[in-house]
Amino acid sequence: MNIVIAGAGDVGFHLAELLVTENQNIVLIDNDQEVLDYAGSHLDVLTVRGDATSLSTLETARVGAADLLLAVTTSEQTNMMSAILAKKMGAGRVIARVDNEEYLECNNEQTICSLGIDQLISPRQLAAVEIERLIKKCSFTDIYEFEDGKLSLVGITLDTNSPLVGRQLGEIEGLNDRKELQLIAILRGHQTLIPRGHTELRRNDHIYFITRPEHTNLVERFVGKKHVKVTNAMIMGGTDLAIATARRLQHDYSVTIVEKDKARCKSITAQLDNVLVVKGDYTNFDLLEEEGLSKMDAFMALTGNSETNIIACLTAHNHGVYKTIAQVENKEYIHISQNIGVDTLINKKLLAANNIFRYIRKGNVEAVTSLQGVDAEVIEYVITKSNQLTKKTLKELHFPDTALVGGIIRGNETIIPNGASQLQLGDRVIVFAKPQAIRRLEQLFR
Repeated sequence: MNIVIAGAGDVGFHLAELLVTENQNIVLIDNDQEVLDYAGSHLDVLTVRGDATSLSTLETARVGAADLLLAVTTSEQTNMMSAILAKKMGAGRVIARVDNEEYLECNNEQTICSLGIDQLISPRQLAAVEIERLIKKCSFTDIYEFEDGKLSLVGITLDTNSPLVGRQLGEIEGLNDRKELQLIAILRGHQTLIPRGHTELRRNDHIYFITRPEHTNLVERFVGKKHVKVTNAMIMGGTDLAIATARRLQHDYSVTIVEKDKARCKSITAQLDNVLVVKGDYTNFDLLEEEGLSKMDAFMALTGNSETNIIACLTAHNHGVYKTIAQVENKEYIHISQNIGVDTLINKKLLAANNIFRYIRKGNVEAVTSLQGVDAEVIEYVITKSNQLTKKTLKELHFPDTALVGGIIRGNETIIPNGASQLQLGDRVIVFAKPQAIRRLEQLFR
């Protein structure tokens, strides 16, 4: 697949890094030669220096022959113009990164896309939506929804008090014949496990279930987690992500933002209706305690510094805060912070990549989700024609050992499958797959 990425900054470089591992042909466009030199020396990509809105630059990058253009510079105007031009020049699919919430409103997005842009993505808005979901269901470390919430994938951590710790899956009564939930994966440190009957669960295992949204409370009870409802929430840092998050939370929760810059505080106050904005050094935890840290149900560290966010969340946890969320842009910290006690990590670049990867996979792919720290993907396939998939049971299809069917969406019906389940035309099938299973799955679902 030929892919052109306009913008070699944080998001563009991260996407290029992920796509190169998929053996895609990547061309990176950027104005900054130093940034391109770094990318060229670290990744197997071609680089083109120039303005992504310049016809000559786009021609040099052979955008007319591209299957996909990703316009992800820091300028949304540049991204939209680059995407529109690329589409007119013959690019197969064009995606533009934006952050202005006005563009993302339904009618406005339709107007913009009518100009030739196939999709708008906003890493910031994707992160804010993800945080809102996690605050609503605060026992979970991860929440992903399929088909507008018909099925949910949830992650949860086993603590010392969980009745599942020390038991093999095959011995846990009711797990294998439950129709409400399906255990699909276990993350243990750096190791990703496909659950089998002999697998023994351990303290601090991150385990992932697929279930219906109305049954997520069953997952909490099953693993021994108490249900906690968030009322008071504190956000550390006055970043754009913090503002976007507070805007989504302000009418359902009591929200406090702590920001050290006076002018930024005034700007935040002007943009939000129902949020307490406190000026102060958010690295001063005595100040945070004075502002009610120990009375908070949830704490979100959304500054631009990953290390600060991780430390802040650990400190908040020590002050008795139940739910902590850290923005972590450095992927090297993901395993570390999970293993030392940060509940949930938010990585805008990974969320953007999930949104884009559906167009990279072969077969009839509707969505692709990567789980933080997990060496696997959750892929939603669509059954578009009758073949062996619809003529045999799941057990008879001989799926790879490194893949597992977690759920089926059939019209308005949702199915937690077992070996006797059989797929039908039009089904949307949610599959958990480690990297070595991808090629076989692409063959099956093509």
